[in-house]
Amino acid sequence: MSVPDDEGGVVDSIVGHPDGPVDRTRRGGSAGSFVAAGSTALSTTLNTALNTVAGAAEYTARTFLTPTGLRGLAVEAAWCTAHLASYPWGLVREHVQPEVTYRHYRTDSLSPGQRSLVMTDMVAAGTPILLVHGFMDNRSVFAVFRRALRRRGFGVVHGVNYSLLTALTGDIRMAAHELRRHVERLRERTGSDQVHVVGHSLGGLIARYYVQRLGGDEAVHTLVTLGSPHGGSVAAYLLPTPLTRQLMPGSDLLAELAEPAPRCRTRFLVVWSRMDQLIVPQGNARLVHPDLEVDTLELPDVGHMSLSIHPRAVHWVASSLARLDDRPARRAAHLGGVARPATGPGPALGPGSTAGPGSASGDVSGGARVSRPARWNSSTRAGGPARLPSDHPGTARGIPDPAS
Repeated sequence: MSVPDDEGGVVDSIVGHPDGPVDRTRRGGSAGSFVAAGSTALSTTLNTALNTVAGAAEYTARTFLTPTGLRGLAVEAAWCTAHLASYPWGLVREHVQPEVTYRHYRTDSLSPGQRSLVMTDMVAAGTPILLVHGFMDNRSVFAVFRRALRRRGFGVVHGVNYSLLTALTGDIRMAAHELRRHVERLRERTGSDQVHVVGHSLGGLIARYYVQRLGGDEAVHTLVTLGSPHGGSVAAYLLPTPLTRQLMPGSDLLAELAEPAPRCRTRFLVVWSRMDQLIVPQGNARLVHPDLEVDTLELPDVGHMSLSIHPRAVHWVASSLARLDDRPARRAAHLGGVARPATGPGPALGPGSTAGPGSASGDVSGGARVSRPARWNSSTRAGGPARLPSDHPGTARGIPDPAS
């Protein structure tokens, strides 16, 4: 038999207890203990929330409330205003117009910048570039980027629009299938075996799904992503649609993209910024995957929309696309084989850059940093040739290092 005690608990009586006449320990907790436990849990939750808010405020002040950060915000606001004015123009469908000049190998009508690329690498100049916009946007976001690539000598730079309904009721997988049709149409019209794809924000993630999961690595030589949420973004919680749910950290789609992709042959160029206001946390715009060949450009003071117009990003991407490496050799290096030196100069890196255990990195102008797998491109001198790896068989045969 049990009786209540004077503190609200329950005590087993010594009378009629199945275990015998032994006084058992009180089984009910006191009201004070429950209140204390609840207070402790609430205090812990509040402290965690306050620490998170304090950390976010500190990061915001350190990133945005600096001279370079304020300048970046001003550029972002100005570009968003200009982009809004050009948005209706971007709704018009663009038709593929191959550059017939390159078909006949004529350079007399080209500017010096264009002529230099054509004379250096005809294949690089003739490889079509497909531009894929981001969430609730259109091809007008690439107005500056497209013009810069054309000035560098790239013959075919084509922007596409996917349906505006994709942002509300669409699916990244379905958009990737639509992108595949655009790629095949571009290849057919230009007669090119491969294309480059440049994706801004959501467009980069759509293109990545096409490359990794739909066999697009056969058709896409290089995929460039500008501020794409490779690791998801908590900003997606602000607009819970079927598509934005796929952009939330830990979503099924992101888990699918994290699966092994050992046969993926596409080269990835990833541009991300520490001041990206739509990719939160900002580091989720980096692409980290053990099976993918990724070169990364980190910018400290560029807004999300400004990534497609920033001179450092445009220059780095254009310089990288002008260099068509021997992909089988690069893949061999990635898979543990022997890497041959690149056929042309690598992206410009600042003096004094160092290579870490798994990557080579260096400063470029304005505080931006470039990182890449060390054995794919180990040159750390601006415009210098690639250096032979220490385990390259040529070093054992006494072949001189071209960088020495």
